[in-house]
Amino acid sequence: MHTMWKGTISFGLVNIPVKLHAATENKDIKLRQLHEECKSPVEYEKRCPVCEKEIESDEIVKAYEYAKNKFVVLDKEDLDQLKKEQEDKAVEIMDFVKLEEIDPIYFERSYFISPSEGGAKAYSLLRQALGDTGKIGIAKIIIRSKEQLAIVRVYENTLLMETIHFPDEVRAIQDVPNVPEETELSKKELSTAVTLIDQLTAEFDPEKYKDDYRTALMDLIEAKKNNEEVTTAKDKPKPDNVTNLMDALEKSLEKTKGTKKKKTTKRKTTTSGKKKTS
Repeated sequence: MHTMWKGTISFGLVNIPVKLHAATENKDIKLRQLHEECKSPVEYEKRCPVCEKEIESDEIVKAYEYAKNKFVVLDKEDLDQLKKEQEDKAVEIMDFVKLEEIDPIYFERSYFISPSEGGAKAYSLLRQALGDTGKIGIAKIIIRSKEQLAIVRVYENTLLMETIHFPDEVRAIQDVPNVPEETELSKKELSTAVTLIDQLTAEFDPEKYKDDYRTALMDLIEAKKNNEEVTTAKDKPKPDNVTNLMDALEKSLEKTKGTKKKKTTKRKTTTSGKKKTS
């Protein structure tokens, strides 16, 4: 399992060298976009609209837009230093709380925690202590240049870290449109709804739920592939020096159109000193 973060988790004077591994994976079926005419993959280039040219990655800098078209440019060195300062800190568990005190809206991503060399005993100590108390730890961690609020809890026999949103990242419910106020309901309506919920109540079994759309989409793809309803992208044409030369000449001609100065009319001077047009 790929290690995506290494560091230490501490609570009190106990330090645990650990590694994080992604606990979930995205199984969405990724579809490519092709040009309908020739069935070739569509490319997306990084292009500057002002300089009107394609730019390389090393020509790009990061900036914060504090007002429309006004930016504060952040040097790579500054960002790297800031990132290092934060990542070098141990992940310290700040508080222990009950899991049910956290609303699911806060939860984001899950990571398995494994002990690094020399950390097995401290890992086991935290796992056992969390299990015995029924508590979870609240901590902060830097992942991919972003500070995250996180919880540490026991999942089966493994420590699990779940990143959670900061309070200001959860939008205010007052901003949700068209939410009705308390509505008067009849006893019969409410009783019927409660009865229906009771009839559909079951123990949660994750194996019971499948991604029907993904399954159907893969079946469709396999059927088309088996029926040889497939296409092969054409090779990108190699540059032709002659064609390029002609393109350059034609573009040059376009630029020169309309730039020629109009011929001035010749004028002769009469004996009276006045000029007349010939």
